[in-house]
Order: sequence, then structure tokens, then C-alpha cells
Amino acid sequence: MATIRDVAKLADVSVSTVSLALSNPARVSQKTLEKIRQAIAAVGFVADPLAQSLARGRSRMIGFVVGNVGNPFFGDIRRELENYALDHEHFVVVTDSSGKTDRERAMVEHLIGLKTAGLALAPSGYDQNYIDFIAGLNVPIVCFDQKVAGIERDFVGSDNYLAGAMLTEHLLQLGHKRIAFITGPSHMHTATERYRGFAETMANAGVEVNPNFAVDGQFTRTAGYEAAMRLLIQPERPTAILGANNTVALSALQAMQELGFRCPEDISLAMIDNVQWSSVITPRITMVVQDTLALGGIIARRLMHRITNPEGAVEPARDFVLTPKFVPGNSCRRI
Repeated sequence: MATIRDVAKLADVSVSTVSLALSNPARVSQKTLEKIRQAIAAVGFVADPLAQSLARGRSRMIGFVVGNVGNPFFGDIRRELENYALDHEHFVVVTDSSGKTDRERAMVEHLIGLKTAGLALAPSGYDQNYIDFIAGLNVPIVCFDQKVAGIERDFVGSDNYLAGAMLTEHLLQLGHKRIAFITGPSHMHTATERYRGFAETMANAGVEVNPNFAVDGQFTRTAGYEAAMRLLIQPERPTAILGANNTVALSALQAMQELGFRCPEDISLAMIDNVQWSSVITPRITMVVQDTLALGGIIARRLMHRITNPEGAVEPARDFVLTPKFVPGNSCRRI
């Protein structure tokens, strides 16, 4: 097996120069770097990433820690992060916590043990122990999607209050007053902000929210389906349902169809976040969508800035909050 000494001999440079070229190519002249690359190809040398990590004190891995890798929202962000990381000779390791704080913590600790260069983290915890845990990590971290009060790290997300308010205002303009909201977990920033946008928009319009019309869907398919069923069997059904995310909204559409309700003729439906192949779903659902490509780009640039620049590592934490986009469909009718 070829060694770094074989590369150095063929390239006619020192072993330390080859090592520097592998760990920090920007510090090696282009001419020397090209000689080393040719020598590496000629002798078939493959660098040991673990040895490089120990030498540098960190690896070129970036941890991507989310609660559900199957959610297209996270998939789009991961692709943007991965593309940017590869352009800067870093690699993304994806982990799925299933939204469980203890599992997420174990994953983060394992990634830190592997000398991970940085973390893109969608937090699942929210209590003081969790906040203290994140604060104690000596690694660049960019949090996204879920804003946790007390965590002093860069945050990238969308205006969730506005997302809830935009869809509520749309339904009100169509004449709806019996609007139901399938919510997410009460401890999650996205869920509470989206519901707050709904509730305050209703209040500002002078429309009282029926307490029976606010049902917890936990942001999951099963809970969203059960929540929709509870809404649909009430004696006084809502004329419109607003899903706090795409999963619960599609579950509500399934429940409507199974019970024989037509959308939007019987019940209108709107949702926050897009889904793959949304254009072929009948009816096409009215929604507010997040710019996942822009979010992923900001996460990637901010994290690499903190990883690769000494000044970036000590900059104060910043929030980057983007405006979501209203996308009309034909799932809401005027009454």
C-alpha cells in the first residue's frame, strides 16, 4: 500500500509538504500542489481520514442532525448543504433523531467524538438541560427550523407566524369563520408560532376560535389523521381545515376522502409546507411554502464560515429569518 513517503519521493518534496497539501491545500503553491496530486494518482495513495482528523484536531465531516430525514423539507436543505460542503472539501453525515431528545443527544455526542468539524442541527429539545448541553459543545453549530430560546447559536428559519397568518387571512377573505387548525407539538417553535399567527389573525378579524377546532396533530401522519377524524365527526363541522404542516394536511385530506367529503366543495383545506409531486395531488392544495434552497444555502455558508475562518468562530450568534411564499391552489372555495 502506497504511503505519504512514496508520494513525497515521487513529487520531490518533503513529507511535511505533502501533509500540508492534504490538510490545508491553500497554504501550498499551485505548482507544488499539482506535483503532489500527480504523484498521489501515480502511486495510488489514499489518505487516512482518521489520521488527518487527529492531526488537524477535527475531521472534514459535517453532522446533519434532524428529527425526520424522510421529510422533503429536510431533504432539500441537506442537498444544498452537501453541495456547498463538497465544494469546500467537507462531507455531510446525516442522522435521524426521530424527534427524541435523548437520541439526538447521543448522536451529537458521537459526532463530536469523531472530531466533526461542525453541526447543522434542527433541535428537538427545549428544556434547560438541553440548552446547557448545546451551550457546552465546543464546535461550530448552526441551528435551523426550530428556534429554542436560550441557545446562543446561529439560527436559520422562516417566519412561521406569518405562514399561519397568511393562510388564515386567505380563508377569512373567502368567507370562512369555522376554521379548524391541526397543530403541532406545543413545545416546538414552528408549531406555536404558526398557531399564534392563526389565532391572532382570527382575533383581529373579530372571529372567535372554537376550542374544539384546535386539535393536536403532532406534525405526524397518524396523529394528523386522528385529529382530522375528530374534526370531521363533530355535529358542527369546520368549513375549512388548516394543517400546521404538510404531513397533517395530507392526512386530513385522506380522512375527508374516506368519510366521503369533497374538497373543497364540502370542506376547504390549506397547509404549511410543500410536498413532492404536489402538482398532481387532487385538488391542488393551497399552501404557504418555505424557500428550502435559500434556507439550505444560508445554513451551509454560515456553518462553513464558522468552521474555516478564525474570526467566524467568535462572531456573535445571528438569526436569519426568511419570508415564506403563498402558493394558491384549488382546495379552498368561497362560501
